[in-house]
Amino acid sequence: MAMEVTQILLNAQAVDSTLRNQAEENLKQFQEQNLPSFLLSLAGELSNDDKPVESRKLAGLILKNALDAKEQHRKHELVQRWLSLDTSLKSQIKACLLKTLSSPALDARSTASQVIAKVAGIELPHKQWPELIGTFLSNIHQLPAHTKQATLETLGYICEEVSPDVVEQDEVNKILTAVVQGMNSSESNNDVRLAATRALFNALGFARANFSNDMERDYIMRVVCESTLSPELKIRQSAFECLVAISSTYYEKLAPYIQDIFNITAKAVKEDEEPVALQAIEFWSSVCDEEIDILEEYGGEFSADSDVPCFYFVKQALPVLIPLLLETLLKQEEDQDQDEGAWNIAMAGGTCLGLVARTVGDDVVPLVMPFIEENITKPDWRQREAATYAFGSILEGPSPDKLIPLVNIALNFMLTALMKDPNNHVKDTTAWTLGRMFEFLHGSALETPIITQTNIQQIITVLLQSMKDVPNVAEKACGALYFLAQGYEDAGSSSSPLTPFFQEIVQALLTATHREDAGESRLRTAAYETLNEVVRCSTDETAPMVLQLVPLIMMELHQTLEAQKLSSDEREKQNELQGLLCGCLQVIIQKLGSAEPTKYVFMQYADQMMALFLRVFASRSATAHEEAMLVIGALAYAAGADFAKYMPEFYRYLEMGLQNFEDYQVCAITVGVVGDICRALEDKILPYCDGIMTQLLKDLSSNQLHRSVKPPIFSCFGDIALAIGENFEKYLMYAMPMLQSAAELSAHISGADDDMLEYTNSLRNGILEAYSGIFQGFKGSSNTQLLMPYAPHILQFLDSLYMEKDMDDAVSKTAIGVLGDLADTLGGNAGPLIQQSVSSRDFLSECLSSDDHLIRESAEWAKLAISRAISI
Repeated sequence: MAMEVTQILLNAQAVDSTLRNQAEENLKQFQEQNLPSFLLSLAGELSNDDKPVESRKLAGLILKNALDAKEQHRKHELVQRWLSLDTSLKSQIKACLLKTLSSPALDARSTASQVIAKVAGIELPHKQWPELIGTFLSNIHQLPAHTKQATLETLGYICEEVSPDVVEQDEVNKILTAVVQGMNSSESNNDVRLAATRALFNALGFARANFSNDMERDYIMRVVCESTLSPELKIRQSAFECLVAISSTYYEKLAPYIQDIFNITAKAVKEDEEPVALQAIEFWSSVCDEEIDILEEYGGEFSADSDVPCFYFVKQALPVLIPLLLETLLKQEEDQDQDEGAWNIAMAGGTCLGLVARTVGDDVVPLVMPFIEENITKPDWRQREAATYAFGSILEGPSPDKLIPLVNIALNFMLTALMKDPNNHVKDTTAWTLGRMFEFLHGSALETPIITQTNIQQIITVLLQSMKDVPNVAEKACGALYFLAQGYEDAGSSSSPLTPFFQEIVQALLTATHREDAGESRLRTAAYETLNEVVRCSTDETAPMVLQLVPLIMMELHQTLEAQKLSSDEREKQNELQGLLCGCLQVIIQKLGSAEPTKYVFMQYADQMMALFLRVFASRSATAHEEAMLVIGALAYAAGADFAKYMPEFYRYLEMGLQNFEDYQVCAITVGVVGDICRALEDKILPYCDGIMTQLLKDLSSNQLHRSVKPPIFSCFGDIALAIGENFEKYLMYAMPMLQSAAELSAHISGADDDMLEYTNSLRNGILEAYSGIFQGFKGSSNTQLLMPYAPHILQFLDSLYMEKDMDDAVSKTAIGVLGDLADTLGGNAGPLIQQSVSSRDFLSECLSSDDHLIRESAEWAKLAISRAISI
């Protein structure tokens, strides 16, 4: 097979598709018939220097894919499969991989590095391959340069694969020593220095103990700072990437170095090539992010013992940092507005300036205003655009008192520029800046409005005119209008200043969606998003005009469904448009459905609408399916019990959505729609409950479904129980054990990271909402005794949540509510159980004195229910 493997691997990359397909089939058969020998022959191919680089590289890639996959469940299968292989076979494979690191072929070495890291990622956590890191480091100094480079690259990948807790501290010390020595200026080979610098980037998370030791930290910082001065561009870039990572991972250790780092970053921003300069700006953006987080968390109140004090690095650097950033704004690229993924020095500088404004607030304004005043009227477009960009960047952070006087002067100027400036860049940035003014300095919360009866007409005229401009300017004008409308959302049902212009605004937005070039610069999407916001924030006065939109948007949706013989590219555009139109109808339905008179008129369209929505499910697009589900949920909510007539036809699509594990967002949204339908139909949903419950239970026990869908499924049990009351009885024996085991898992999660804690809290909330719905559903029924056997476990769950002390506010509110529901439904039977429960009294009194009024309300009700239950 050995000769054949090489040929098959080469054929698998052939231009001729027949050869290619045949080779792929051969590889598949070989893998299925004899996995151990398949993997070994791939490893052999990769390590054999006599073979062509192309076949070696593909062999390594296939090997890597045999160890790892994107989907969690598939990854788990592959890990188990590797662990169960024969030990001597694995040793042979690993020997081949290690041997490849000394191959003269760079591609083969690099591929082997990645595969070794994947194997380490599986084995190290299981205490296997303990000698790996020791083997690597024992003779790294004697190795030839290319092997040293490959070894360092592999160490970097290993640090990326495994979590710090699986590597002993003395091994971490050895890794860091090897890496930092590889970065040292005494190392003559640039490939080695680059590999070492990149490896340090991945190893920083392991270096907590080393960063707490002054001497070791000084040494690491010195080497990183020296590397930012390397003659080699890639090494400089990588060294700055290390500094960026250090600024967020070890912010509290930066103080002794910050002056030097400022000098290094400033020099790079002014003189170095773009990839390096971008990272140098990124360092300061990262420091801003850290300080914004600290200031938000502690609200500026620092006690001496706070974990992470704020060092105010940005505030101290302001006098030199601001001029540095303002200078970058003048380095725009000619066509950056057309290119959606564009990123350059000017954009990075503006983004950083915006973060600085959020970090230091008012202090930024006097340092930036002179630059704006000097450049805003200059003949060179770059100066006008930079001045406008600077102004837009500082509108979030400083206080309204500081900004509103400036905005009042600037507003008129900006409106004129948006109409008359000869340059598209300037117009694009001007429209964006207007949007920022309306987003941060317009709305009911502000004392002095910047938009008044005297200027609103001009503002709207200019924005609607700009929607006819080139797509990127038109898109920004839509954005400005979006925030203009949002600022009036609290106008109440009475009158909004936008009412007189409503018709003309809607017309202009619809016209923008029909432009030939609406596909460019996200213009079509922006126009629909703005239309939705204008409708959402409209008042009763304009309801008749919103009603006129219904047949228009329905007609458009109908046309997208009728389109024949489309290319795959056109089909994708159609699906996107269907999603946008469903989203638009959803907002209209929510708006009109919230008041009886308009609801009555608009329900005459419900049959036609529902027919259109069901046709959207025939498309293959997940986005379109999500939007169609959401709009059907909104229709159900508006239609109430009348929605029952659509269920026979809609049910199969509901079932399809609940089975959609691939596009788990569709599944999650469908679960939410089941809740909407339960609330609309109440017990009329009963005929469909067997099917729905069966599918939800299947979803919960599947290891293929994304974990984020599980919390909404639990709360959906609660919606179903509320809707069908004591008819939920037949599901108790299935649902309760599921809830019980999930509750046990979610009660204790010591040492979890933030993501895990957030997920666990959403899981707890889902479980509690299920219990709450089940208790409320059975209230007043003669069958409440069916719930008694579950009460002790539920009280125990509440106890353990209280003991863990890591609930968020949403969970506290739901948890105290469940205590009340349990007492309310089980009455006197629950009294003794509640009195025996360890913490219910403490939990209740803590919630009664909470700062959060929703928690207090929930606790008041629970207190009442418990005192009734105990007195019975």
